[in-house]
Amino acid sequence: MAKRDYYETLGVARNASEADLKKAYRRLAMKYHPDRNQGDQEAERLFKEVKEAYEVLSDPQKRAAYDQFGHAGVDGMAGRGPAGGGPGGFADIFSDVFGDIFGAGGARRSAHMFRGADLRYTLELTLEEAVRGTEVKIQVPTLEVCGSCKGSGARGGAKPETCPTCHGHGDVRIQQGFFSIQQTCPRCRGTGAIITDPCPTCHGRGRVEERKTLSVKVPAGVDSGDRIRLSGEGEPGENGGPPGDLYVQIAVKPHPIFGREGNDLRCEVPISIVLAALGGELEVPTLDGRGNIQVPAGTQTGKVFRIRGKGVTPVRGGAPGDLLCRVVVETPVNLTREQKELLEKFGETLAAGGEKHNPQSSSWLDGVKRFFDDLKF
Repeated sequence: MAKRDYYETLGVARNASEADLKKAYRRLAMKYHPDRNQGDQEAERLFKEVKEAYEVLSDPQKRAAYDQFGHAGVDGMAGRGPAGGGPGGFADIFSDVFGDIFGAGGARRSAHMFRGADLRYTLELTLEEAVRGTEVKIQVPTLEVCGSCKGSGARGGAKPETCPTCHGHGDVRIQQGFFSIQQTCPRCRGTGAIITDPCPTCHGRGRVEERKTLSVKVPAGVDSGDRIRLSGEGEPGENGGPPGDLYVQIAVKPHPIFGREGNDLRCEVPISIVLAALGGELEVPTLDGRGNIQVPAGTQTGKVFRIRGKGVTPVRGGAPGDLLCRVVVETPVNLTREQKELLEKFGETLAAGGEKHNPQSSSWLDGVKRFFDDLKF
């Protein structure tokens, strides 16, 4: 059976660079390596093909001969020369691949540094503050360098001792079969040093908790659940790591008059039975002051009046919402004898007028009558 073209075997173009060849070889060698495909003869054959192709094309002289004469120009040359000793062990391939990804010593450096945790602060605002925007000052806990030990964590500012487990490297290496795993030293937690006599002020941490004051600009239109991120104001990092962020979460307090639904404001407005019956102008509150609505004669409880533009301007811009006023017709209480007599006479005139004065009541009574008729009591 004729040999496959070496470039085709590696899946690269004929003008592929040395880096492209190496990348293709590592990918395919990892895929077909016998250690990962126990008993798979096809995978073993493909691995040998890949290895042979790379051994030839990674050597400039062999590649030139192959490009000019094909397989005839390199027969018997695979496995000899500088490329013949190419990576063959699975652990070598694994180490080489991840070494390129992280860079020399990259994993060790990153293991020592820890980003600080993100913090959350709940900020309570009045509805007016949330709608109009405001600037508030908050106090949050922070960690500062301990003054007693100057940040060393040791009593009297003494220097910590080299960790005997990792010998100051901050990480340890564990061999598991083909893999060599590098992890943070469990004893010194990546610092490379241990403290035998900790500072009594900071208890060996090198930092003490303080409180700092921050100014938070709250944009107009925020609502409960919105978050404001203060970059770098979270918990400090360890061993030179970057600090976390502080998330200020908004919680709007209940308002005695208004409720909020999206960008609209809602309120309930009680009106007298006289205004509801005769109609007229009604003054209502808004967040900008007073407003007026026209109540038509015969208004019923639940009627909603809309005052456009008196709601909330969205936090990301756009047209403001509306103020929705729901009227509630209030039944008079604590009547005098004269008022009761007047109402009784008024009721008699309503009854004389029939259903034209109480259309909803008449319609409801008709429905009740039909209901009982259907039951055939």
